[in-house]
Amino acid sequence: LQVSTLYYHSGGAAPFEGAARTTAGGVVVTSSRDWVRRSCFDCALPLRRPARTVFLALLWTGFHCAYAQQAAYPSKTIRLIASQSPGGGVDSVARLAAARLGEAVGQTVIVDNRPGANGSLAAELTSRSPPDGYTVMLGAVGNLGVNSFFSKISYDPLTDLAPVTTAISSGNLLVVHPSVPAKSVKELIALARMRPGELAYGSSGTGGAGHLSGALFQSMAKINLLHVPYKGGAPAMLDLVAGQTQLAFASLPTAIPSVGAGKLRALAVTTAARSKILPQLQTIAEAGLPGYEAHSWYGFVVAAKTPPGIVIRLNRELVQILNKPDTNELLLRQGLEVWTSTPEAFGAYIRSEYDKWGRVIRAAGISAS
Repeated sequence: LQVSTLYYHSGGAAPFEGAARTTAGGVVVTSSRDWVRRSCFDCALPLRRPARTVFLALLWTGFHCAYAQQAAYPSKTIRLIASQSPGGGVDSVARLAAARLGEAVGQTVIVDNRPGANGSLAAELTSRSPPDGYTVMLGAVGNLGVNSFFSKISYDPLTDLAPVTTAISSGNLLVVHPSVPAKSVKELIALARMRPGELAYGSSGTGGAGHLSGALFQSMAKINLLHVPYKGGAPAMLDLVAGQTQLAFASLPTAIPSVGAGKLRALAVTTAARSKILPQLQTIAEAGLPGYEAHSWYGFVVAAKTPPGIVIRLNRELVQILNKPDTNELLLRQGLEVWTSTPEAFGAYIRSEYDKWGRVIRAAGISAS
């Protein structure tokens, strides 16, 4: 930004006529006449020379500091908040992204797990952090879309957080403990009808993808299951493997190891199309509940009012990282499909999910219990 002599117009009808001008950051400048005006002003204001000097110094300092802050980003450690406990799908993606983001920007990126309240604790912490890009959160449908329908939260996911990019789209697996006699979706529905309220399913938390998948399953199958919320997918999986609960609609990264080890039985996937990693497994719609579809997604956000230049930088780096072939392949092996976007598209999607699940929750009478 080059500024020669800047002045406010002190009178007259055509201040810039015949003057040499440069426009930078919305400021029109000239060295041949005593004029300057902000492009957003429709009028010209008189300004004495001493006051003019102070004004211009402050104006230049503001522009310079804002530009320098964004140009120097990042200049220190970045904290990446994972809104679930270690071992879950959000955690695994956050750790992969942190390692590769650190390499890309030349700074340390630490993962800070903040489970609880289905991610609301993490989202609240992020929304209250300084809007400087040094606190980033990987959230999901719960804390970015539906938590406000279940409990009072101290942040607004639509206004207090700035979207950076979507990250992952993934279906959940409907899995049961080996002690459950059902070998198919139809058999599970029949068993639940015989034992209303007795079959318990664990989830990563109230309002999370696992909970919503189960609630939609109950509503469409006209059955009654007992929902048991946990602080993350990993502890929910531990109790399922131990036989403390009977089934779950779990993320693929969380469930696949136990299914492969024979500790759980997979009945179907929750998505409309079959999983690329488990193509032999039917969808719930195919297996006995036509029209059923639910999926899990993750996305990166920062505090609202973070400078656009920093949001764009984060978007560029994260989108490049996630779309690298080796990253894609590594995540796909865990059952996670990379799905990136612009900040604007992600913001629109959060709004659509908020509206969609709000209608489902109200129509089904789903509550925190």
